[in-house]
Amino acid sequence: MKDETASQMESDHHPAPEGPSRRLSLKPARTTAAGRRRRKRALIGVAILVCFYLVAIFAEFLAPYDYRAQSRREPLAPPATPRFRDAQGGWRWRPFIYAQRMTDPLERRYVEQTDRAYPLELFPRGYRYRLLGVFTCDRHLFGVRGDASGEAPRVSLLGTDALGRDRLSRLLVATRFSLVVGPVGALLAAALGALLGGVAGYAGGKTDALLMRAADVLMALPTLVLILAARAAFPLELPPVRAGLLLIGIFILLGWAEVARLARGLVLELRRREFALAAESIGCSPARVLARHILPNAALPLIVQASLMLPEFLLAETALSFFGAGLQEPEPSWGNMLAAASDITLFEREHALVLLAPAGAIIFFVLGVRLISDGLNQSR
Repeated sequence: MKDETASQMESDHHPAPEGPSRRLSLKPARTTAAGRRRRKRALIGVAILVCFYLVAIFAEFLAPYDYRAQSRREPLAPPATPRFRDAQGGWRWRPFIYAQRMTDPLERRYVEQTDRAYPLELFPRGYRYRLLGVFTCDRHLFGVRGDASGEAPRVSLLGTDALGRDRLSRLLVATRFSLVVGPVGALLAAALGALLGGVAGYAGGKTDALLMRAADVLMALPTLVLILAARAAFPLELPPVRAGLLLIGIFILLGWAEVARLARGLVLELRRREFALAAESIGCSPARVLARHILPNAALPLIVQASLMLPEFLLAETALSFFGAGLQEPEPSWGNMLAAASDITLFEREHALVLLAPAGAIIFFVLGVRLISDGLNQSR
């Protein structure tokens, strides 16, 4: 007992020298720290996507005006500026705006009318809509307190377009179409690709050769060109629901190839593992082995691949709408809103950068997807 106590005291007074074992013991700590950073980035990406989809769900509540309502008196109006200090230098506790009047119809120039201030308020009444598609509501997040005559100006934080429609309201409502068509198409294409790739890898033979040659043909051709060609075969004037379903169908038919190739390789590797061989040995059917044992173990790489496809399909939908082959006016999408930015004469105005607001929304959404994909990829 005394010898053990003495050896313990000796080790306390003479710590172990720095060596390979000491350095190796720090690697798990560094790995854990790197994993925490990756998880933090993935959580940031999830938060970004949650914010986007909340905007899509409550778009009418967040939008101060009807995205189809036109104001002939305010075409290409500059963004309204909320203020706390009036033209006389006095401070107010409630934010307000000034009305804008067009002074040059040819140049579309506006000046503020500083003779009267219009306070902003939360949850004012406005146009009626169906919240969540069920409840009829007329409350909005913010707006202008109207006077007795109802001639209060609109608070257009992003200005108006050439038809006098509020750009912010259109941008919020456009989020719904753009964030449904691209992601749903990517998820369904990934599911189809995983199924076909799993069948090809497990069945082998002629089935494998047929499916993989079809995948090779699709992967050899540019995806965006194929999507444009497929969309051109259908009428341009389609209702929003039919246009969305058509684009989702095109994305599914043309986007499964990459996931199928990946799924085939994973299935070829996993079917030789002990758990798959054990399932076969006890008489499980090939479909059960594939669905219950192999594909669940290949799920993470397939999810990563689907997350890489999602921005591609989102940009494809935006490009279709930009070229006039996607969602048609007056329904808004990020693509047809960006088409307005192609008019270079509008960039001569002070408020021209608001035209690129849909591009900023696309950048942030793709950033969120990439952060999630990076976190999932590093956790493999």
